[in-house]
Parts: sequence; C-alpha cells; structure tokens
Amino acid sequence: MKTMKLTGFALTAALGIGLVSCSDDDNNNGFTQLPPIGGYYSADEVGAADLLAYWPLNGNGTESKSNTAPNNTQNTSWVSGIKGQAASFNTGFLDYPSIPALNSPEGSITISCWAKISNTKLVDGGPSNISPIVAFSGGPNTNIGNLALFGNTHGLVSSDSIQIKAEFHFAMPDGVTDFNGDCINMIKQESWMDDTHTWNPNKIGGQWAHIVYVYDGSTANNRIYVNGVKISNSAWESRNNGDAMPMDFFQPTHPMIGATPSVANGTNSEAWNAALKGDVDEVRVWKKVLSLADINSLYQLELAGR
Repeated sequence: MKTMKLTGFALTAALGIGLVSCSDDDNNNGFTQLPPIGGYYSADEVGAADLLAYWPLNGNGTESKSNTAPNNTQNTSWVSGIKGQAASFNTGFLDYPSIPALNSPEGSITISCWAKISNTKLVDGGPSNISPIVAFSGGPNTNIGNLALFGNTHGLVSSDSIQIKAEFHFAMPDGVTDFNGDCINMIKQESWMDDTHTWNPNKIGGQWAHIVYVYDGSTANNRIYVNGVKISNSAWESRNNGDAMPMDFFQPTHPMIGATPSVANGTNSEAWNAALKGDVDEVRVWKKVLSLADINSLYQLELAGR
C-alpha cells in the first residue's frame, strides 16, 4: 500500500509539473521557450502598437484585427503556406469593404507579405502580366487606386526572376490632385542605367519570398525589400525632392489581395492588368516605416513559423 501511495504521489507530482510547463508554454503561443529573434518571440510583436491590419489567411480571408471578411472572392482556394495555410489564387482575388483603420495610414506605411509567384512570360513574345499582391482603391487612377504592390512578370523572359513594383496615386493637400510615383527593382543592368541605378536579380520565381514595401511620409522615400534585403532601384526611391509628402488616401478606399480596383470591379480593359496567379500569406500593414532590423526580424520569425 505504501508503494502504491508513493507511486500515486509521484505520478501526481509529475502531472503537476507537466501542467505548469504547458501553462508556461502557452505564453506567446509557446514561443517564449525559444530564443528571441531581434528581441521578439513572435512576428505578432513586431511593430505591434502601429499595426493597422493583419491577414493570417489560415483557411479564410478574414482580416483579424477588424474581423472583416471579403465581400467578393474569386478563384481562391487554400493551400499550405509559410505559416499555417495561405490563399492560392488562380487568376483570382479577395476584395474587401472599407476597413476604418486603413482609410488613412497617417503619413507613412509598411506592407509586409509572403508571396509565391511563377513567371508567366517564359519566352519572348509570350503572354505576360502585372498582378497586384496587395492594393488599395481610391482616387482618379481607377487601375492602380491609392497604392498597389505588384509581382511583375511583364516583359521578363527568365523563369526564376520576378520584378517587384509598387505604384502610388494618393491625395495631395488639396484633396484633388494625386501625388504619384513608383518603386521598382531592376533584375539586371540595362544599357541606359547610370551609376545612380542599382539592380537585383531577385530570382524568387516559384518559391515563397518575403516582400516588404515602405513609404516614409517625412521624406517621400519608398523602398522594397525581399527576404530582408533592399532590392529597389536606388535612383527611383526618393520622391518630391526628398521633402515631406505624407501619404493620404483618397476616399472611399478599400483593400484587395490579388487584384487592382478595376479588375475587382469588372471595369478593367488593359491587357497587362490581371488578377493574381500565385499564393499569398501573412499580409500585414503598419502606419509607420519598419526599420531594417525589424524587417529582418519579421522575415526570420515568419520563416520559422513564429
């Protein structure tokens, strides 16, 4: 009998220890048991106070902070992603109603996402397109809207190179005129380039890549990063002569994943402008410019499933 009592006590103690350990692991989804990356245990901690929107895309299209579901879904399915599941588009998109937190990014913006896109132009003269990963409607430019981040296979003939581009057309202080520009990476040195231009082969076709776009309203500077490395052409990063131009979206505006406004509303007539063919995961939008250190931390954390 004594032996039985001791065994029961030992078993209870072991279970108690186990329960305490499980409770501890629940903190921060259990990631506190792992070493921090850049001071963070999970991607959710990066820029948390300034995060406007987050789409985990784990089996549905709901934006998690506002609990907003898409009101127009086309040719979208769910596949294994970089973290859990991801949205897979077969010339498809997710189109959302207005989300109040995203109506104005307060001057600066960072967009982060994972995308897996294959080049559609494999031979000279073959079909190609420019497809948005993330876009925001609004303003006089009905194709681009306020802002669009593209995976660009237009004009390219390398099966593993994807040109990343962002284009914006947001409101100037008069509320009518658009302030516009773009940011793009060149995948090779062209004959017309001078020493102010940079390029990056960006051979990410057909594989998951972490893509980040930032616009700094205090200097009107915008940049693109892929897998923690700045890839945008340096000659085209600075706008407005480096003077302040806060990003201010035309209203009404609403976000889309996988399409421009004209594609989502059925008015597009441009051959280059097509809904996305590819996969997207972990879309986040902040109302500030993330530092390079935070961009690298976010990349490593999400790559590790954290």
